[in-house]
Parts: sequence; C-alpha cells; structure tokens
Amino acid sequence: MELGPFCFRGVLPLLLCVLLQARAAGEARFPNNEDLRHYRTIDAPRLSPDGRQVLVHISDDTAHGGRPHVWLVEMDGSPPRQLTYSPPGADKNTKYRGEESSEWMPDGNSILFRSHRGEQTQLFRLPMKGGEALAFDLKVLPAVDDSKLPDSLPPRGEAKPDQAPQNPEPLPIDVSGFEIAPDGMTIAIWAEDPKTPGEKKQADEKADAVWIDHARHGTRLYLLEPGSGKLTPVAVPPNLRGVSWNPKADRLLAEVEEPNGASDLGPARSIWLVLTTDLQRPTKLPLPPTTRSTAWSLDGNNISFLAQAEAEAPPGYVDLYQFSVADGKVRNLSHAFQNTIGNETPIPDADGTVLQAVQNSVQLGFARFSLSKGNPEPITFAALVAHDLNTNEHHNGWVYLASGSTEPEGLYFTSSLATAARALSIPPLTPANVQASRSQLVRWNSEGRSIEGLLQLPETPNGQRVPLILLIHGGPTGAWHDGYSPFVNFLVGRGWAVLRPNPRGSTGQGPEFAAANKNDLGGGDYGDVMAGLDAVLKQYPIDAERLALIGYSYGGEMAGFAIGKTTRFKAIVSGAPVIDQFSEYGTEQDSWYDRWFYGKPWEHFADAWRQSPLSGVSKASTPFLLLQGKEDAVDPPGQSREMYRALRQMGVAVELVEYPREDHAPLERGLFGGATTEPWHGFDARQRIVQFIEKAFAAKQR
Repeated sequence: MELGPFCFRGVLPLLLCVLLQARAAGEARFPNNEDLRHYRTIDAPRLSPDGRQVLVHISDDTAHGGRPHVWLVEMDGSPPRQLTYSPPGADKNTKYRGEESSEWMPDGNSILFRSHRGEQTQLFRLPMKGGEALAFDLKVLPAVDDSKLPDSLPPRGEAKPDQAPQNPEPLPIDVSGFEIAPDGMTIAIWAEDPKTPGEKKQADEKADAVWIDHARHGTRLYLLEPGSGKLTPVAVPPNLRGVSWNPKADRLLAEVEEPNGASDLGPARSIWLVLTTDLQRPTKLPLPPTTRSTAWSLDGNNISFLAQAEAEAPPGYVDLYQFSVADGKVRNLSHAFQNTIGNETPIPDADGTVLQAVQNSVQLGFARFSLSKGNPEPITFAALVAHDLNTNEHHNGWVYLASGSTEPEGLYFTSSLATAARALSIPPLTPANVQASRSQLVRWNSEGRSIEGLLQLPETPNGQRVPLILLIHGGPTGAWHDGYSPFVNFLVGRGWAVLRPNPRGSTGQGPEFAAANKNDLGGGDYGDVMAGLDAVLKQYPIDAERLALIGYSYGGEMAGFAIGKTTRFKAIVSGAPVIDQFSEYGTEQDSWYDRWFYGKPWEHFADAWRQSPLSGVSKASTPFLLLQGKEDAVDPPGQSREMYRALRQMGVAVELVEYPREDHAPLERGLFGGATTEPWHGFDARQRIVQFIEKAFAAKQR
C-alpha cells in the first residue's frame, strides 16, 4: 500500500494513515444513509426462446430516478447490455415509470414492453437486431361515454340540427397489461376505457362529481394482431386482471374482478374461457371466487390456479389447485403441504407436474406438485431465498433470482432443475465495498408454540453489550425471509443488533400458524415478539437498557400496541399503522381482510376496540415517531393523525412526518433501501429514525 504525503510528513499518526488508506482502497464497510439511495433492483427474468439470453428489469438507483429499464443478459458471459433508457424530459413526466412487463416474442426476433412516454401507457415493440422501439397505435371505440347520459352536467339543452351527436371516433388506450399467444400471432391486451372528448370537457368545466361504486368505465379485454395492428374487443365483463393462453393459442382464460367495490363485500373474481373463434360468447368456469394466477398444462387438459386455502386462514392465504377441462373437477394439489404456498403463478412442467413458489420457515423457493404424490418434491436453489423462476416454451433451461443475508440478489441459470445453477453476469446492484451481516435463525417458545426469528449482530469487541432494534414485519400475514436487506445492514452498521421475529400470524409454517392471531391482534402475537426479545437477551450480549422497536404497516400497528403495553423500549417508530379499527375499517381501500380477523366492528365492538392500539394510549409514555405516506389508501393518513393527536394530548413525546405523493408500498420500499422515484423520502425517514432512537438512547444513558 502506498501511503499519502501527510503520513510521510508526520502530520497524522501512522495507524490513522493506514486506516484512511485502507478505506480509500476499498475496505468493506456497512452502508450509510446515502448508500441506501444507490441500490438497484432486479426482477422479472425472461429466458429467450433459444435459451441463450435473458431479459431482466434493472432499476436505476433512487439517486438517479429509480425507474426500471430492460437489460439483456448473455449466457456466454458477455457483459450485460441495457436495451431501454429514459427518454428526454423523463424527469418532468410524472407518469413515466420506466419500462414494464418485458416479454419475448416467440420467434425471439423482438421483445414487447409497456411504457408511458407520451400521453398514454403504450405497448412497444423492440427489434433485437437493431432499431428503435416503436409503439403500437392502439385505438378503440369508447364503450362508455358518461357525458351522453340523460342527466349529465353541464346541461346540454335541446340539440339543434347542426349539433346532432357525431359518430364516436376511435380513441387511444392506456395499456394495463398484455399476454402474448404461444404462436405469436395474437396478443391479448387489457386496457381501461378511454375518456371521451365529452368527458374531458366535463372535467375541464368541473362537472366532475364522483358517484362512488357506480363507475361505468372498466378495464376490458382486446385481441391484437401484431402484423396488421387490428384490435378486436372480447365480450368478457370488466375488470380484467390477467390472461392465460393455452398451448395451441386457440383459447384463453380471462381473470375478472367484479367492479365497483364488489370485493369489499366478499371474494368477487371469476374466470372466463374464451375461444378465439367466438370472442363474443365466453364461458364462465365453475371456479372459486378467489381464483387467480391461472396457468394451462402443456397438453391443455388441466388448469392450475391459486385460490383461498381449504383450511381456515386469513384472506389471501392460498392453496394450489388443478381444474380438469375434461370432467370439470377441482383438486387440491397442496392439501398435504405443511408450509405456505407462494403467490407466484404456477409453472406447469413437461411431465405433468406443477412447479410452485413455496415458503418454508424463513426460506423461499419452489417445489414440484402432482396429483400422484401427496407430498411435493422440494427443489434445491443457489440461495435460501429464490423467486421469479422462469423458463421458455421449450423448457430447455431455467432462470431465477436468489439472495442470502450476505449475498445480494443474483441471476442464475440451470439447464435442469436437478442440476446446480450458475450465476450470470449482471450489472452491480449494490454500492461498492458495502458489507453485510450474516443472519442467525433463532427459536424460542411462546405459549407452547415454537417461534422463529432472524438475528443479526454487530461486531462486539470484548463482549460489549449493544443496543437492539426489534423490527416487525407487515401483514400480519407476512414474514421475514432470510434474504439480503440493505436496511438491516444499515442498522447493524450503527452498532445495533436487529431481531426480526415471525410471530403467530406469519406465513411459512402452515395455515394453522397463519390463522393463530384471529381476533387476537396485538395479543398472542405481541407476546411472541416479547418472548423472542427475552430469549435473545438471555443468550446474546444485548443491552436491555437500549431497546427500540421499528415497524411498518402491521409492524407499525404492533408498534402502537407496544406503547400501550410496555415501557421496555426507549423509542418506538411506527410506519403507516392501523391505530383505530373502527375508522380504519370505514376508510381503508378494502375491508374484507380485516373483517376475517374481528368481524364488522359495529357488531363486535369490544373485539374491535381491544385490537385497536388507540385503546392503550392512556398507558403510553415511550417516545413515538410516526411516518406516513399522504396518499396511502391501505392504511390512510388519518390513522397516524389519530395517534399523533392522542399521544400529544397525553403528554407523550410524539412526532409525525408525512410524505407527499407516497402510497403504502412505495414509501416502505424507499424506507428499506429499494429503488424508488422519490429521491429523498427514504433518506429523510431513515435519518429521522436514527436521530430519534439515538436521542432516546442518549437520554437513558444520562
């Protein structure tokens, strides 16, 4: 190592010079707050038809816009190549979100993707042998025109002969999604009804009252012939949520969500079979109203799908099913599975089996299911957390993404799922020289249940006791996975241990465990969390006088429970919480999930109030920080404002910070170090968290 001139002149002590030079040469370090604005994300790998290339989405980091673009990864080890870039003026186009949903055309000569580069979100085609991406010119006759309703405003008066209604003109559409037929001759497209000139005029004149749950506009299905550009409507009802083609490309399945808030009353999905020779007479299949993520078997005889589990479990907890086209029977492929079925679309394999994402404890992977075997066959992957498995029509290879606690996300390829995979060359996703803390799986007993969590410790010289952050996941039907976490490493880098518990109500341990917090939010699951804290305090060098809790979504709700139940934490941070089950139930986007836990609040008053963190505010004393997105429709801003007002009036040290333009998931993503289009919100939130906790720890030491 070459030492700098100040070292030779004796200005700095030699040891300090050596340390500075090592840092300059690339000594590994934990990420700081600014580093978390420089992580990129990767998703949606797509293997080419010839098995030699992979399309992926790789985002710019937050500091450079956070938008995903399409990249091409070569199997031969050649450097990856970026295919799409932000167009000029992208920073001023608030609707431009990068490129989405990239897919190969079956001949491999071009790819399709969606992007909002002009007035609409369009479908683009990019030739792989050179040339610019060109958008399809997609226009439809409007199915709905509210400006022509009899009582529409402003009043039109009597129409004069020269003001007779004109024949409607085709209007451009915003493409919500697409699915390419296996033969490449047809593309299914779904798009929301366009606004007509009359409706735009109404908006300009502020005749824009919204009649809740009476919208006539919907997302409809069309078939596009890419060669001619012909676009044909399909007579399935709105709102389209997805499409699945059969292998012969002569029929498809359309997944429909009933419009106008029907899902708030109960599951409201339906599956329609459409023959390409008869687009006006689709058939509704006899499948459960929770059916989604449909996929045809390779012989076209069966349809795999996800739907609500047979065992009692929270809404959204699914089983893997198979529908026989021949006899119309539905069979549960995962009835004997003891862990959790993941939410990725099933992948039918050539041998008649179905590959499905699964969660086992803190691991994510895939397993092979079939009717002939009661227990699924697990598949070995390159890391503990594997997802986004993909193959091509020929099944001549497989690609997936995987990570571990010390291994950032990587892209892997294998010619067979029975053989080891190899990592493919992708651009760096993390800042240079950042290090990561290895996780430990810890277990403890709580009321006769075995509970698990992930613990990460900083380096502790001479057995020094360190502070601990209890980090609570959302859901509550969610879980921490043993993958790579920039935010956890950021906390560990400050010298803090981090415990991430998966209490009852979490996924990964079967439906009974996931359902164990029914009508008991903030009860047994809170007990599991605190039992885990006690277990870690007994086994590891943790300073019991410097404990803090951070949670987002249901984790933020758990933070609200904690302030009314314990004084053991010196600071509590709550992101986007539920505070009052009554007001939450009446203002959130959809109440079906919450209803499963405690019923309609006005019919179960005592239960709803007991499970509201607001009910414990009279006992609160711990400093409390609230972080809230102003556009949050999942847990609306009123929840944080209720808690802020209550704690403030109780004399508790409380702070509330709201972030404009932020919805529920985007603010969480930015906070935890994921790429986002908001350049400073995540940075600001992390900065406030650290300052808030350090202030509380310092006050205790004084």
